[in-house]
Amino acid sequence: MKVAALFSGGKDSVFAVYISQQYGWDVSHLVTMLPEKQDSYMFHSININFTEMLAETIDVPFVKKTTKGEKETELLDLKTLLQGLEIDGVISGAIASEYQRTRIEKICDELGIKSFTPLWHKNQELLLRDQINAGFHIIVVGVFASGFNETWLGKTIDEDTINTLVHLNKQYGINIAGEGGEFETLVLDGPLFHKKLVIDESFKKWNRDNGIFQVKSAHLEKH
Repeated sequence: MKVAALFSGGKDSVFAVYISQQYGWDVSHLVTMLPEKQDSYMFHSININFTEMLAETIDVPFVKKTTKGEKETELLDLKTLLQGLEIDGVISGAIASEYQRTRIEKICDELGIKSFTPLWHKNQELLLRDQINAGFHIIVVGVFASGFNETWLGKTIDEDTINTLVHLNKQYGINIAGEGGEFETLVLDGPLFHKKLVIDESFKKWNRDNGIFQVKSAHLEKH
């Protein structure tokens, strides 16, 4: 099974690649869409420019395409990119988003290929714990919901962090895995990586009740 993976550098897209390789599938391409707008309906945007570097350390061919990030139109941009690849299917890191899953399925149907969502409807707390236990180093790069503050920006997700997310879920109803857009992540290292991503320069941008952790420069370093 030769598949392309939608790849943002966030925890779920990286873990979907990991799971797919565990299945024995040939992940032939990592596919990144580069939205010109941060509020794209479909595609992650924070620190998206580091996906090529991550693809290098995962050692999978990388393809990218810029999109204006406009609702529905951005799907045509993805379709254009995918139709140029010789693949049997597409994998994505969707957990609970029907919006994302159904639109990817529609594109795949039109192209005559399969859509796979290996994380679909997994228990979100257990999924986060599985990602940490597998050895992935994940940091928070954006927060956009009640219960978060500036201290979350750049925070490493570990067991204590997950326990706090469980508490925030009970208090505010946030999605523990951030699937509702409550928070965004970046993976710096993990079992797929031949080298780790080391951040050289970054800054935090906070705006009353939300913020981002922007990586300005980074390099790959051997373990």
